[in-house]
Amino acid sequence: MTDPLLILAGTVLLYFGGDRLIHHAWHVARGLGMSPLVVGLTVVAFATSSPELAASLAAALTGTPEVAFGNVVGSNIANLGLILGITAIVRPLVGSARFLRRELPFLLAASVGAVAIVLDGRIGRIEATILLVAIGLYVWWLLREPPTEAKRVEKEFSDEYGEAPKRLWVDVVGIVIAVGLLVVGARMLVHGAVELARDAGISERVIGLTGVALGTSLPELAGSVAAVLKREADIALGNLVGSNVFNLLLILGTTALVRPLAVERAGALVDLAVMLGFTVVIWPFLWSRLRIGRIEGSVLLLGYAVYLAALFA
Repeated sequence: MTDPLLILAGTVLLYFGGDRLIHHAWHVARGLGMSPLVVGLTVVAFATSSPELAASLAAALTGTPEVAFGNVVGSNIANLGLILGITAIVRPLVGSARFLRRELPFLLAASVGAVAIVLDGRIGRIEATILLVAIGLYVWWLLREPPTEAKRVEKEFSDEYGEAPKRLWVDVVGIVIAVGLLVVGARMLVHGAVELARDAGISERVIGLTGVALGTSLPELAGSVAAVLKREADIALGNLVGSNVFNLLLILGTTALVRPLAVERAGALVDLAVMLGFTVVIWPFLWSRLRIGRIEGSVLLLGYAVYLAALFA
């Protein structure tokens, strides 16, 4: 199979693997009596980041740490520049004060923390442990808030995925199959992308930031556009911002814990600065009118296009 076909096949497997993992994980969690709010903040949040985890682990274990790191940072840049931009153009997003108070400050803190741990050009197991402790504290903090939206969340998830069947073993088997799709898809995507990049003279850093990152961000794109078409702006925003937090803390932390990552310091700091810039930019967009409209979405898309042009230039 040629490298472009490997990339395409791997992307398709990652998309369907992530979608099936969310579906079956929801059913299992509900069957075990977990509340919809807990499921949404933990199980589903992890499941939507599973393609990034699979791809980053595959890259790290095959000796391409630049691809592993670039996948995480590139996915975050794509989430805020490309996907949030497209989503806002499809339908303007109106957020909430609670969203500004809770999710955005934590994403900003996680982004600044990522810059700090890359200053020496290496993410070791100590830094990885700090990241994993941070995501644990983040989830604990979210779960402490009263479940004021539980009924609405329950209806949305039930409409999307249906009620849990009585035979949980069916969903357990489904989870195993979904994880298998993610593993195979990640290996195909990373192998095809790395070989294609080497043949074309493109650095592993760039292919991780673009090809691999875009492939693993497909679940976020589909979920955000679907949510905004149903006029669920908070879900679309929460999907992207929550995914970015999980990518930086859980995915990067898990990958570096399994195998410490050595990255090219100068390039990594540039990419992190771009990621941090997109994070800072959406704050005043939302703060002014709690709204990201088509103009703001176009600005985000333009910024992402400029970033891509600079990468390939």
